[in-house]
Amino acid sequence: MAWIHSAEAIRLLGVRPQTLYAYVSRGRLEARPDPDDPRRSLYSAEDVERLAASRSGPKRTAEIARATIAWGEPVLTSKLTVIANGRPCYRGVDAIALSQAATLESAAAHFWAADYAPRSDPQPAEHGPLKARLFMALARRAGAAPHARGRARAMLAVDAATVVETLVDAACDGRGEGPAHVRLGEAWGLDADGADMVRRALVLLLDHELNASTFSARVAASTGASLPACALAGLSTLSGPLHGGAVTGVGTFLLEAAALGAAGAVRARLDEGRALPGFGHPLYPDGDPRAAELLARFTPSGPATALQAAVAAETGEQPNVDLAIGAMAQRFSLPDDAAFAVFAIGRSIGWLGHAMEQIETGSLIRPRARYVGPLPSAAGAP
Repeated sequence: MAWIHSAEAIRLLGVRPQTLYAYVSRGRLEARPDPDDPRRSLYSAEDVERLAASRSGPKRTAEIARATIAWGEPVLTSKLTVIANGRPCYRGVDAIALSQAATLESAAAHFWAADYAPRSDPQPAEHGPLKARLFMALARRAGAAPHARGRARAMLAVDAATVVETLVDAACDGRGEGPAHVRLGEAWGLDADGADMVRRALVLLLDHELNASTFSARVAASTGASLPACALAGLSTLSGPLHGGAVTGVGTFLLEAAALGAAGAVRARLDEGRALPGFGHPLYPDGDPRAAELLARFTPSGPATALQAAVAAETGEQPNVDLAIGAMAQRFSLPDDAAFAVFAIGRSIGWLGHAMEQIETGSLIRPRARYVGPLPSAAGAP
């Protein structure tokens, strides 16, 4: 069940605080103590939505639904990931703690609650730039895979592991054996420390609740699409500059800091009204713990360190995981698009876990649009 604070409940219901408390006392609205502050209460979002609909009809319900789309209240139930006390947790296990020793494969087994046992089903080698290989390999797999609806969980887990192996093979150009981080390290010419940083990043990027790419994967899964197709939906969404593609923007920002000086690079972007990629996160007002964990495990380059100080001085924003991955790519001289590949391979575990969870619900995700264009009767009016 989703819970919201009193200010949000009051806003959505359009009532005074006294009315909100009256709803609770009359049993029309469930409340519970806030675990972070027992002096405050949380209110059932489901009850608030029901009450709002009864008070104001479809208009108020539409307002609540619209508010959930962009960093709003939860819209799906899940047993997979929660951000609690400013830290991500996978199935009740702190993600930062898990990243200390887990491989991507063992983390996937925990996240899926199933063995990581891929099918031995190699594909022809893909050619071209790294990012293009990821898309082509996954598209080839999606084009031949069976629909997922009605298939047993054990078979879906095999399909999921096979999808991950497909991405790793594409990133490694089919070379190497062993865990994903070892194979990627060998393919990218990393030493043991560099490969271990890749391992940590893969686990920390594994899932992040209902982000845009995960929602895309769940929508695809709700139609019964194959798991490779669900992952392809996630990968396509991840590639956008406001999501996983942001790591490319971080690389550009780091180059600007090297050329102009960190303070100059930050000031130039602020003066032009441009974003500061790699900094700030709506879910982590006190700083992204994934970024803090990764940045504590290696010594970033001078520009990356100076950029953190310059952004903090100008805006107070802290690094997010995109900055950490970009700084890692710079420090270990990863090939072009390797930072995106790390993001995609790690996050594929989340896409596939959410896809399997959605498939098991048997329900279709099909929101309604709130039309704000001209009415049909006026469409042809002069």
